[in-house]
Amino acid sequence: MIRPSGAKTNSPDRVNTILCGSPVRKLIAENYLPPVADSWLRSEPASIGLNAVRLDDAVEFARQHETDWLYDLSEQKAIASSEPPPWNEILGPFKPRGGPAGLIIRHGQIAVSWGDVERVDLTFSATKSYIGLCAAIAYRDGLIKDFDDPIGEYDSMKEFSSDHNDAITWRHLLQQTSEWEGTLWSKPDQVDRNRQVGPNANDSQKGLPRQLMKPGSYWEYNDVRVNLAALCLTRLFETSLSDVLRKTIMDPIGASHSWEWHGYRNSYVEINDESIQSVSGGAHWGGGLWISSLDHARMGLLIARQGWWGSVEILPKHCLAPLFDPCPLNLNYGFLWWLNSNRGLFAGAGESSVFAYGAGANYVWIDPDYDLVVVVRWINAESMNDFTALVMNSMIDL
Repeated sequence: MIRPSGAKTNSPDRVNTILCGSPVRKLIAENYLPPVADSWLRSEPASIGLNAVRLDDAVEFARQHETDWLYDLSEQKAIASSEPPPWNEILGPFKPRGGPAGLIIRHGQIAVSWGDVERVDLTFSATKSYIGLCAAIAYRDGLIKDFDDPIGEYDSMKEFSSDHNDAITWRHLLQQTSEWEGTLWSKPDQVDRNRQVGPNANDSQKGLPRQLMKPGSYWEYNDVRVNLAALCLTRLFETSLSDVLRKTIMDPIGASHSWEWHGYRNSYVEINDESIQSVSGGAHWGGGLWISSLDHARMGLLIARQGWWGSVEILPKHCLAPLFDPCPLNLNYGFLWWLNSNRGLFAGAGESSVFAYGAGANYVWIDPDYDLVVVVRWINAESMNDFTALVMNSMIDL
């Protein structure tokens, strides 16, 4: 295992305050921000505190440790390929994946990039973190009054009417502790019961029945329930989450118009006499967010800047902070974001790091302490820890 030399350690409650007072190396107003999608400043690594030779080693490592997934994902059918029919039915669009690609950004400036960073590519469950951002927007706008409110108390949330489901709160659903029981878009929640995630996951029990626990008492990664979160937010906004994301975040930060957020052919709902597609939280059964590495990086930079884009506060810190508050049942998970509490996710990365993570593997890695944003696409998931350590080892101003 590669470990970073001289990397900082943080206090035990470091992740709790990632966006509520985390020091960054420059004042927000002094940090560079890319004005438009095609004019991002590229700087010599040394000028932004990075060793060029070590940085090249990290990039070459990412290239050499490409995922073994097929390029034609429609043939592989990715995650659903291991599920029995009819659970494995693909409901949303797929497209061939690209090759290894990514960017390493420090102080808002691109130090290095590789592959086709403009390619609009599937990002699998990194999509979930964008749903988390939509929840932060709903909280900012007063559509969610309190994350500890039972969802069934909100209008039109019929999926929470049973005795078991009526105790589920927004926090439960967003932290993946809801234990919601039901079927959505023809997929029963059981399809992801006993599911494990990560490089060494054992999915031999996935889909087998088990007794459901009290909401908030059990953590389990479940795509059906994440899709339910997307549906609930769609009802709050009364429009698609794609529109919400575009108008509230992506357009204001200068992202391209090339990204797409797909749902399923059967995930349309009627809202105010309009048929609106509820998007999916990944490409488990197709769909999800399709986005370029450059647009991913802009989102990451917004997080690193604590919700500010220059002089404009897009998401207040009190709205972003819950996304990165560790779940008591899984300290490496927040509101659909992965955390690095006690370096429990990646020992090679700093403890203040947060990740949007999707199968494949696809990552947006953000470390506010080091003013660092990294996008890496189609790396072997088992190699990600060593990649993070190589990037950290390239820093010459630790």
